[in-house]
Amino acid sequence: MPKKIMIIDDDPTVVQYLQAVFSDNGYATCTAYSTSEALELVKKEKPDLITLDLQLPGEWGSRFYRKLRKVKELKEIPIIVISGIHGDHAVKDAIAFVAKPFDPEKVIGIVKNTIG
Repeated sequence: MPKKIMIIDDDPTVVQYLQAVFSDNGYATCTAYSTSEALELVKKEKPDLITLDLQLPGEWGSRFYRKLRKVKELKEIPIIVISGIHGDHAVKDAIAFVAKPFDPEKVIGIVKNTIG
């Protein structure tokens, strides 16, 4: 069974691009376009890794990140921040911060080093 990556981003173009990059490299994906949708989905899907945009509708990705880290069974999921906003913005223990526009090979390299 392939490892699963959850993509949290409100831009459908970015989501589709990341889905293609990940599936081309043998990963399954699930997606959320807002943090409210993402919290329920991450509980259901239990992904092996999450990519997180910071600027999302409803609340910022950094707030979602803090909520996720308070849930015992979800707090160890590695997170890669992929955002057009520069700086870590209270997501200090994310495994990586990748600025948009991003190099897909860089993202895949981080994913492979993290979850295989």
